Amino acid sequence: MHARFQSVWPQLSEKLQSALKPIIDDPDFSAMLTAEQVLQIKSACLYHDDELAFALLPLAAACAVTPISHFNVGAISRGVSGNLYFGANMEFSHCALQQSVHAEQSAITHAWLRGEKQIVAMTVNYTPCGHCRQFMNELRGNESLSIHLPGRQPAKLHDYLPDAFGPVDLNITTLLMDDIHHGYTIDSHDPLVKSALSAANQSHAPYSLSHSGVALQHKDGTIFSGKYAENAAFNPSFPPLQAALVLLNLSGKKLEDIERAVLVEGKDSILSQWATTELVLKNLGCQHIELHHLV
Repeated sequence: MHARFQSVWPQLSEKLQSALKPIIDDPDFSAMLTAEQVLQIKSACLYHDDELAFALLPLAAACAVTPISHFNVGAISRGVSGNLYFGANMEFSHCALQQSVHAEQSAITHAWLRGEKQIVAMTVNYTPCGHCRQFMNELRGNESLSIHLPGRQPAKLHDYLPDAFGPVDLNITTLLMDDIHHGYTIDSHDPLVKSALSAANQSHAPYSLSHSGVALQHKDGTIFSGKYAENAAFNPSFPPLQAALVLLNLSGKKLEDIERAVLVEGKDSILSQWATTELVLKNLGCQHIELHHLV
């Protein structure tokens, strides 16, 4: 079991501990449960979907990186596949607060990067802020997205975000998590560049058309990629670096162990991720950062 889960482990019921232990003890546990694992755990603990998500929140919150606020938020997103994905807030010392990651963004991005097609429910240990409500409004099926909070009845996203402004107001039909491939190329055989390129080709940037992707190489050789996710309200847009950092962190790796990074974006795009990507990575101790341009 990863060390970060040990302090919250006693908060779980004995039945849940017993059902989860073989899964969470796997050194490759990546802070998600497959639909098959979810069914096994529900059967063993006699939980329904919402009960299980609430019970898992302490584990999700334990994944938080909060050197500034010391306030851990955990989120569990349930995909249409039945998979459950952990999410947690992340903060970066010596960087602007705008670079922070919200738990709901983390859980959605986690699902997206693992190939999930749609989120049907979000369970959080604190009320989603306006930023996250707007971020969730970019999702297909947002009108039926169910929000679950401790001590409250389930509600729909639109109960929390009435009269919302979103993609439909800008005539956008391709939504976050939809299948897409932009067709960009880069003349490189470098696995890290190719991973960043793949992420950029799947990025969601219908407002600026400034597609981008990031790939990070951990010191153990593992590569984590992240794709850019724009929002109709602009400010809740999620940088590709933060997406990659979400996956790296939830996989149990240390942010300080990133050895090399690649950002790919359009040379003449109206937006650039380069300056903030370089700043955050250098503050994390990564000095080998490359920029490649899409063709």
